[in-house]
Amino acid sequence: MTETSSTSRDVILENVRRLLPSEKVEPPKIPAFTKRNGSLKSEFISLLERAAGKTYDIASPSEAAIKLAMLHPNAKVACSAVPEIAGTRDVHKVSDPHDLGDVDVGIIRAQFGIAENGAVWLTEQDLGITALGFLSQHLIILLDPEQIVADMHEAYRRVKLNKTAFGTFMMGPSATGDIEATLVHGAQGPRSLNVFFLAPGA
Repeated sequence: MTETSSTSRDVILENVRRLLPSEKVEPPKIPAFTKRNGSLKSEFISLLERAAGKTYDIASPSEAAIKLAMLHPNAKVACSAVPEIAGTRDVHKVSDPHDLGDVDVGIIRAQFGIAENGAVWLTEQDLGITALGFLSQHLIILLDPEQIVADMHEAYRRVKLNKTAFGTFMMGPSATGDIEATLVHGAQGPRSLNVFFLAPGA
């Protein structure tokens, strides 16, 4: 049986090789789709809100710190991966992901957002430690409103997987629905996600 299977495989592979085009075939090009009516920021906000996320226009790092305190007044551990908000713990000084198990609020900067679904792109470099994006009870994500792309086609043009060990699109807080159609937030990750529109260096 092994010999027969091997022979069949060889025949199939030989036929594939024989029928390959003699000239190099370029992969199909993905067109640049036209942007939707209205602003990308407005669409991003609308789609993120559908996923139970919220957004805030923030003018400065000091305003961001005040808003964080208003949103999470009882937070004891705010772990930051950004220079704009110090928090109570610097993720870059954490070496063991298990040490993030007590984080109330994780603070991260996303590289860009996607208007068509309200998601943001985060890499290992943005998170400091990957677990910060998933063990935190709540997430504050800083996003430059000028860094919102129209759709996933444009997003994938910006993704550089060869330059990071981990990357993920994140849209809203964790959510799961059981067979009774009951939606639960925070069962497998952050219970809330708030996006602060704040440009770097603001």
